[in-house]
Amino acid sequence: MTFFELMRRNAWRKRLRAILLMFSVGVAFLIYGLTASFVAGSQGAAGASDNLLGVFNKSGRGLPLPLAYINRIAADPDIAAVAYTARMRGFVEVESNVVVVSAVEPQAIAAANGEELGLTPELTAALEEGGDRVLVGRALAEAQGWSIGQRIGFTGQLTRTDGSRNWSFTIAGIFEGADAGTDTYFILARYEALNAARARDKDTVDAFVVRPRPGVSPGILAARIDALFANSAAQTRTQSEKQFLEAFFRQFADVGLIVSLVVGAAFVTILMIVINTMLFAVRERRFEIGVMKVLGFSSGRIMALVVGETLFIFVVGGASGLVLAKLATLSIGPEFGLVFGATLLMKSLAIIAGLGLLTGLLPAISAMRLPIINAFRTR
Repeated sequence: MTFFELMRRNAWRKRLRAILLMFSVGVAFLIYGLTASFVAGSQGAAGASDNLLGVFNKSGRGLPLPLAYINRIAADPDIAAVAYTARMRGFVEVESNVVVVSAVEPQAIAAANGEELGLTPELTAALEEGGDRVLVGRALAEAQGWSIGQRIGFTGQLTRTDGSRNWSFTIAGIFEGADAGTDTYFILARYEALNAARARDKDTVDAFVVRPRPGVSPGILAARIDALFANSAAQTRTQSEKQFLEAFFRQFADVGLIVSLVVGAAFVTILMIVINTMLFAVRERRFEIGVMKVLGFSSGRIMALVVGETLFIFVVGGASGLVLAKLATLSIGPEFGLVFGATLLMKSLAIIAGLGLLTGLLPAISAMRLPIINAFRTR
């Protein structure tokens, strides 16, 4: 029997106990996987950009900015591209089915943010063909069951010049986003058409999207943009996409801190349970440990054997929890902003290894220091 086979059999000698421990570890890592995926998605850890800048009204993101600001922003030589967007919230069919329409100039948004959104030249050209033609994000299209060429109705917050709030669009294409962390749960429409049809706030936008030139510090450029409009009626606040998302969520709560506290409590509880169980398991096997020492097992191998058992429990249980978390993010991730990426996976594996070693350390030291004579007295 090999050393690893002996370790595996020792871990399974009390099957019910091992299964319950693995189940507890699995639940803890399922909680961690889901909460960490939420933080990664909602705060932009996976999909938000540190380089792409957004220029908003300093008094509040919902307040408009003059469209004319774009000329002063674009005049900065350190800016590679600048676009604008006017957002309109509304719903499709029922009020709970909330959808957002972002009105843009196709070529400008393609230059400033096309890479992140996955806007191909064909999609950009399709958006330019007609006033009622729109592009729909893949996540939104799948959630609503929409397809290219379909006519959709939309009730928006903006009133039209005819007094109605009903808008209708034709889906000209579906954009995919650069990766799984990219938000594609919205519609891209033409600004020209929306601006002509709305009854108020004409020639205004909600934000400008700025892409700095390579090598330009986004923070320095953001401060320079805000300085342009420091004495204007509508002052600006320029932030990276990631900064904005983090600030937005901090208005409600420090999501990262809450998640850390919840996950930390779960891991500490599991740590105590597994340590106590493994100490009990070592006491059960005092005689066997004494026999192994008589047969020539060194203290180091005894210690490695016990640590290996806890690692086995954490690897099986933790991997099971992470697999369930990954399946959950694949099924409901696009709608709830859950992103389970490679960074999160590597961090989870490191936690599994760390907790496995930590929980096995005290029982392993107890087994290693057990005198042979005391082990035989148990018989």
